[in-house]
Amino acid sequence: MLNGALMIDVIVAGGGPTGLMLAGELRLRGVRVLVLEKETEPTGQARALGLHVRSIEVMDQRGLLERFLALGERFTVGGFFAGIDKPWPDRLDTAHAYVLAIPQSSTERLLAEHAAELGVEIRRGCELVGLAQDEHGVSAELADGTRLRSRYLVGCDGGRSTVRKLLGVGFPGEPSRVETLLGEMEVTASPETLASVVAEIRKTHLRFGAVPLGGEVYRLIVPAEGVTKDRAAPVTLEEFRQRLRVFAGTDFGVHSPRCLSRFGDATRLAERYRVGRVLLAGDAAHIHPPTGGQGLNLGVQEAFNLGWKLAAEVHGWAPEGLLDSYHAERRPVAADVLVNTRAQIELLSLEPGPRAVRRLVSELMDFEEVNRYLIEKITAIGVRYDLGDGHDLLGRRMRDVRLTQGRLYELMRGGRGLLLDRTGRLSVAGWADRVDHVVDVGDGLDVPAALLRPDGHVAWVGEDQQELLGRLATWFGAPTS
Repeated sequence: MLNGALMIDVIVAGGGPTGLMLAGELRLRGVRVLVLEKETEPTGQARALGLHVRSIEVMDQRGLLERFLALGERFTVGGFFAGIDKPWPDRLDTAHAYVLAIPQSSTERLLAEHAAELGVEIRRGCELVGLAQDEHGVSAELADGTRLRSRYLVGCDGGRSTVRKLLGVGFPGEPSRVETLLGEMEVTASPETLASVVAEIRKTHLRFGAVPLGGEVYRLIVPAEGVTKDRAAPVTLEEFRQRLRVFAGTDFGVHSPRCLSRFGDATRLAERYRVGRVLLAGDAAHIHPPTGGQGLNLGVQEAFNLGWKLAAEVHGWAPEGLLDSYHAERRPVAADVLVNTRAQIELLSLEPGPRAVRRLVSELMDFEEVNRYLIEKITAIGVRYDLGDGHDLLGRRMRDVRLTQGRLYELMRGGRGLLLDRTGRLSVAGWADRVDHVVDVGDGLDVPAALLRPDGHVAWVGEDQQELLGRLATWFGAPTS
């Protein structure tokens, strides 16, 4: 039993995709990390159904993509922005121009396996109920009375985050105005009947849907009658059947539900992502409508941004302000997701005004530039952190490119910084314990040199050694003697 006598580097509260991704990122860098998950077993529920381009790239950068591809299916279908069916633009700036359909339960299992392989301890049935912090660390109290001590703690414990509430961090935003029922269950209707009925309904009701999960099991989505006052009130099978009959005229013979839940279109964003030694990530920091399938992806990408920065703090080489850059970089990205998901909900409305705007947006998406802009926003490859003025690549993630020494993403699997150097004249002496140096004169890189952070975002472009030294110190701390 852990107790206050044993100092953990980082406690991660929450064993969903965000928490597991973060735990893996921390352990990759030698951080002692403990994941606390209040559920005794994985729920098996698939609230999210896929990975967008940037998350696919993240898995590739960590050598996990083949595992995901083996369990998922690639799609390049349209309709990701408010269900407006437009083709994907040509030549997206990525080597992975597709969406990977894979249920959240599989994503969680793969990330848990990866974390365990790295040596992460995952404790189930452990609910965090209290915390306090001082200048040296964080004290956490569990529901069974156990007390733990860590240097840092990260709340990845969902939209009703206990960590966020204990911190007293504000969570302003808009309450739900519409509610949707979600369930995984067996049906007796034939696949042909189900597909034809759903296709007809979706001509006017885009919040209705059915996704086959194998055999007679389907994931069904149907608008609820209203917004329940008790968000924790369980959904009953009879309630689900009744709503199916309202929209489809039949309940498709649904039975044997695996899980039933409800979700709304509430939009809220934490005022702060960090309070001292405690941080927030994933749904603990933001909630928004599921339109565009961005929620799970947003959390995974936050973990990818935070992991190397928090590890740098733990190991003592983080430059001033590095950990605070997590809030500075990721909160604006989340705010943008909240805006675009809210806009999409409006475009799904059956009211005359939103329907008129939807027709106009659909016309605008026929322009290649507009379509590309929206797809890059949904898939997160358009994200650019504000790292100051400079080259167009500055602040953007670099796509995977072929180099004479192999693929770029294969070279980044250790989670370190990377200097790509076509000049052969540059040096990372003093930072070799944190930054790899690859001299490569292949055509994959069209700039003299680029310094990449461990998350793949470009921190510097140029060929001047003195400029490079400044950027190395900014992102990787003081050089070793």
